[in-house]
This record gives sequence, C-alpha cells and structure tokens, in this order.
Amino acid sequence: MNLDALYSKLLVKTGRKMVLVVLDGLGDIATSAQNEVTPLEAAATPNLDALVAAGCAQGRMIPVAPGITPGSGPGHLGLFGYDPLEFEVGRGVIEALGLGLELKSGDVCARANFCTLDSKGIVTDRRAGRIPTETCEDLCALLSKRIKKIGDTDVLIKAGKEHRFVVIFRGKGLEGPLTDSDPNREGLPISNVEPTNGKSLKQKKAAKLVSDFYKAALPLLAKKKPANGFLMRGIAHQPAIPAFEDRYGMKAAALAVYPMYKGLAQLVGMTKIEGPQTIREQCERYVAEFDTTTISSSTTNTRTRRAKTASSKTRRRRSKTSMPRCRSC
Repeated sequence: MNLDALYSKLLVKTGRKMVLVVLDGLGDIATSAQNEVTPLEAAATPNLDALVAAGCAQGRMIPVAPGITPGSGPGHLGLFGYDPLEFEVGRGVIEALGLGLELKSGDVCARANFCTLDSKGIVTDRRAGRIPTETCEDLCALLSKRIKKIGDTDVLIKAGKEHRFVVIFRGKGLEGPLTDSDPNREGLPISNVEPTNGKSLKQKKAAKLVSDFYKAALPLLAKKKPANGFLMRGIAHQPAIPAFEDRYGMKAAALAVYPMYKGLAQLVGMTKIEGPQTIREQCERYVAEFDTTTISSSTTNTRTRRAKTASSKTRRRRSKTSMPRCRSC
C-alpha cells in the first residue's frame, strides 16, 4: 500500500478549519553575542506564547531526512505532507508557477539570478547587488525582445523580484532535471549546464538549449553592469504530484508574497490568494478570508469553542490596537 492509499483509508472528514503559519528561517543559530541562545529564544514572543497556551499543535518534524538541511522548496513540500525525496520539484517550476505562468507538458523551467561578471567572466556578485525589480523587468524585456526562439524551441522570460527571473524552454523532446550554472559562490566562472542522466536524449537537448541561450543572452548584457550576467538553477520540468485536496480531503488556500511559495502552493492544488505584500496585509487578509465562511457544527467541541472565544477576543483587541510588529511574534 502506497502512502496516498493509506491516507485515503485513514481520512475522516470533519469540516474543521486549520491554519499553518510558516515562519521560514526563524530558527536561526545561537551566537555568543546572544549569550549562546538563538534570536528566537532571546526575543519577546507574547503572541506565539499566547497561541501555545491556547492549545496550538506543537511538535517536531524532519522535512527530508536526518542531517539534511533542505532549501525552502523541499522544506515546504515536507511541511505540506509530501516527501521531497519522492516528489523532486525544480526551483524553476516553482518560480514559474508563482509568477502566474501556465506551464505546458514538456516545458523546462529555470530559476535565474542576474549576477555581476568581471572582465574574465568570473562571478563577483551572485545577485548583482540585488538590483531593483524595475531594472530586472527592463533587462528581461530586452532579452525577451531579442531571444524569442532557439531553433524549434520557444523561449519565455518573466521577471521576478529584484534580481530574480524565470526562463521557460517550450518545445518538443525536452526534460530535466539539469545541473545548475550557478557555481554557488563568488570567484568562479559560470558553470556548464549538463544532463543529470547522461543517457537521456531529452536532457541533452535541453542542456544544449541552455548553452545556446547563454551564447545569445550574455552579449546583450555585456554593458549592463552590475547585471551583466546571470546564473540558472533548478532547471527541470513539472512533475506529477497528487493534489492536496485529493490526498488530505481539505480545500487549501495560501497567502504568500514571494513567487516560490505561491508556486509550491499552486503545484499541490492550493488556491493562491493574491494581493498582500506585507506581513500586516497578509494577517488582515487572512482574518477576512477565514471569517467569510462558517465552521461546520461538527467541529463544536471544547477546543473549537475555546479557539472561537480566543479569536473573538483577538478581534476585539485588534480593533483597538494596531497589528503587532513581527518582532513581537
């Protein structure tokens, strides 16, 4: 019996609502400056303390495997209940979906960063000084105008936030994953992109397309310092993943700002709630969305009544005071 079949067997629908708040990267590390405690341990956290006291679910989980520190993509898949080792999703696919792009079967996507190159082609800044989003949009418009096709393959380019953008290769006979062109540190040249499976003709074709894209794009950026180069990561095609609702019997919605998180939500079939750009806006939108529907009567146990009472007190308190700053979590 596979995991999905087991979930289906154990699934009991109750009509309850659940909230998963992900404070990505909050854990941090202990430092001598903080007397060997983490920033979270040293911080005043009255709101988090109140949630714990009200009966929030607590516990620990290992999102991938012991000893492995995952990136945000695999980490969030693990939080959503998907084994990142079983469902490998390239960062390019996640970013493309998060930017609102519709992917077709066979599309190969890459997440890219504009970077700074010296006269010898050595990477001196992997993020090009975190150029403004407006500059990124201008550079992507330039590349899109000049590079529409490579051979029989369409090339789609979409700007993200700051130095980030997405490239989609749309054609026949393509697949990923491919290796990254990002050397992952300054002081090295852009890496060659290679197939991860040397026997795959589709991956070889995709790798050749990436190489040809570099040959066409780098001359166009040569005088655009600090963004006179770019690095590509997570070059892959969209995998088949069971929908969150099919797997867990729950309709899910996601509130996030950065494209990667929105892309992950869309990938597993969650509804993306667009608009909020700050923590304050996300909290306000969450309250509005959560209160638009009524919790079913099947959830009126002691804990639910207590949660409703706490929620009512919170709303009354919020009406008199401003939304707490995130440092007061």
